[in-house]
Amino acid sequence: MTKVIYIIIVLSSLFLNHSWRVHSYDFSRPVLHDILPESLHEISGLTILDSTTIACIQDENGILFLYDIKQHTIKRQYTFGLNGDYEGITRVGPSLYILRSDGVLFEIKDYRSKKLNVKTYATGVPALNNEGLCYDSDNNRLLIGAKGKINKDPLNKELRCIYAFDLKTKTLNQEPAFKFNTTDINVSAKMEGIEFLKKKNKKGENIEVGFKFHTSEIAIHPVTKQLYVLSASDHCLFIFDMNGTLEAIEQLNPVLFNKAEGLSFFDNGDLLISNEGQAHQPTLLRFNYKP
Repeated sequence: MTKVIYIIIVLSSLFLNHSWRVHSYDFSRPVLHDILPESLHEISGLTILDSTTIACIQDENGILFLYDIKQHTIKRQYTFGLNGDYEGITRVGPSLYILRSDGVLFEIKDYRSKKLNVKTYATGVPALNNEGLCYDSDNNRLLIGAKGKINKDPLNKELRCIYAFDLKTKTLNQEPAFKFNTTDINVSAKMEGIEFLKKKNKKGENIEVGFKFHTSEIAIHPVTKQLYVLSASDHCLFIFDMNGTLEAIEQLNPVLFNKAEGLSFFDNGDLLISNEGQAHQPTLLRFNYKP
């Protein structure tokens, strides 16, 4: 094999391996498109309990909803806390953890119990607004995604972090588990041919608007072990490996994904995404995994 042919093969392989679309899902064709009840208009997080049931929350009241995705109805609901801005939920065995935007975690010991046993943890996440929560089973920890910059520090304008809450010690690791820089993400996206939206500046000139990368939900793929990060404001899904390397970006149709704030996987890789209603109806979308 000549050197020229070898280089062409290697470059072709790199291109195929770094195609920045998530080809395992067809995000234009959900196999389930469910209109959720009005009580879930502000749905802000979900987690899968079994093949037919999800647990979900909405961001105004401390109420846990158990929703049947086949019967299209709320099976049960419980009050677990006072009114507040609840943004994430994840399951760890029989326990559920719920994230309030200020970083406080609520642990429901056994969601199957008729009377909920709830414990709270003030994690001390150094961000004022947190929206992503998922279980990292390989490291026995919860991951908490900060939506915006850390500590209002101007130097952190481009910094986005995900923190780890150790489930053995029930404490937060002060050093972020993941650090992302929005400038780096936008440069990489541009190099891969991602097209940005354009808006007019004060001079009337059309300028490109890069991704803000404001985390609205996070989850770990059960098969590929990749980190999925939703950004509702960008209408995008970002895929990273567990070292924090960006591997793919899926730009989501804003009509179908008007405000995507919930994300959870079935064990086989099938994906559920929920959308807050806003001026529309809240929806639940399922996408089959095709490796």
